[in-house]
Amino acid sequence: MGLILDADVIIADERGVFDLREFFRAHAEEEFGIAAITATEILHGVERATGAHYARRKQHVEAILGAVASLPCTVETSAIHARLWAELERAGTMIGPHDLIVAATAIEKGFAVVTFNKKHFEKVNGLAVMVPGL
Repeated sequence: MGLILDADVIIADERGVFDLREFFRAHAEEEFGIAAITATEILHGVERATGAHYARRKQHVEAILGAVASLPCTVETSAIHARLWAELERAGTMIGPHDLIVAATAIEKGFAVVTFNKKHFEKVNGLAVMVPGL
């Protein structure tokens, strides 16, 4: 099974509270990816930074984006997204729109989402969720 990184894992690595390189080594047999919408989220974080923090954050994000495959939102992703959206809406358990795209991308690829927000993502039926150790 492949692993899709959620933005919170990348942010935790940047903040020094999680070692993403060690996580990659511990799961070297896995294929890693990042949903295109997650790339947008972390690049937005770069654009919001200023001064030396901007340069450090940009370098960190570029290194991660260079190390993992960017997984696009396809028509199939959109169909899964629409189904999940309707299911969660009916159940009254809606999650954020970006996270819903991440979940749809993971389901389409047969990947698990690596996140510190298990409670949030486990609302999605059929989604494998992995919480890495800190």
